[in-house]
Amino acid sequence: MDLYEYQAKQLFEAHQVPTTPGDVASTPDAAHEIARKIGTQVVVKAQVKTGGRGKAGGVKLAENPDDAKEKATAILGMDIKGHTVHRVLIAEASDIAEEYYVSFLLDRTNRTFLAMASVEGGVEIEEVAVNNPDALAMIRVDALEGVDEKKAREIAVAAKFDPAIIDQVVGILLKLWDVFVKEDATLVEVNPLVLTPGGKVLALDGKVTLDDSASFRHVSHADMIDRESADPIELRAAEFDLNYVKLQGEVGIIGNGAGLVMSTLDVVAYAGEEFGGVLPANFLDIGGGASAEVMANGLDIILNDPDVESVFVNVFGGITSCDAVANGILQALEMLEAKGATLTKPIVARIDGNNAIEGRAILTAANHPLIEMVETMDDAARRAAQLAAARKAGK
Repeated sequence: MDLYEYQAKQLFEAHQVPTTPGDVASTPDAAHEIARKIGTQVVVKAQVKTGGRGKAGGVKLAENPDDAKEKATAILGMDIKGHTVHRVLIAEASDIAEEYYVSFLLDRTNRTFLAMASVEGGVEIEEVAVNNPDALAMIRVDALEGVDEKKAREIAVAAKFDPAIIDQVVGILLKLWDVFVKEDATLVEVNPLVLTPGGKVLALDGKVTLDDSASFRHVSHADMIDRESADPIELRAAEFDLNYVKLQGEVGIIGNGAGLVMSTLDVVAYAGEEFGGVLPANFLDIGGGASAEVMANGLDIILNDPDVESVFVNVFGGITSCDAVANGILQALEMLEAKGATLTKPIVARIDGNNAIEGRAILTAANHPLIEMVETMDDAARRAAQLAAARKAGK
């Protein structure tokens, strides 16, 4: 889960990372009140999960509370790269002498953690990496050893921080590592980390990504979910603990295993080219031991997606045998019908693997009017795309 800047700074404050005071507002009047409490110049910053806010006019300096209210009025409701601004951060303005960059992240490729730091902050770090790679220090961090004062100093020295401020930088790196570990983050980034004319180092902006798989350890993280901007179908799927991602297509996908589902997306997209560019509508992995209830929840989510015209259930029986999967599909439809759901969208089922013959026999005997069995994945994908295209054309 990517956090907004104001949420990242709230975590920074909770872990004693030095930053500028401020608060978030969703109305111009609230922005006025926050600016009044701060009592100095403030920066009004659009809260969107994308870059380029300043160039789009989403970051403005305000001289007083009335000015902050006026700036907030202009920014709230703006569209920045497809993101609507629902909130603004009102933060104390800070004079800047120099700008730096620091971050900790999960390096999936090398299966380790990585610290990155540069004295050339304030711009996209990718630009620094391309234009002046020597200015970007990249230090691996052992997961068992973590970041102690020695490692933090190694990072700061490698990034060529001025000796006059290196102790401050070391202290901030230690606190940012605390955020990274204790909040179960996969990214903690400060850009820019700034030096004020008075010689103080502050985290002026922050970006944090939290590991959703660790959410069970952090009840408070649920309060950080952006329900206004999030897709309502994804939010509902999350309530069922389903591994679901909404896409912009017409064929609903249910599979067991991330690899199988990813392959299914590709096969459906390829098959859909024949029928006017029909595409997958979602990613949904119900796991290897899916029960009838899980299957019902998955079908419930997909069948209630107005963009879905057909459903492709692609299951390879392993730990859960295909006969259990077949019974699960039928029980799922019964459960949905018992809830009063009106089922009209066709379901193409391809089941293979453990007890596949028995599973197919169960679906054949059931002769459900919505379920159509197809033997191979390619043929099933083509049939699902064909049905979706036909329903779409008939509207």
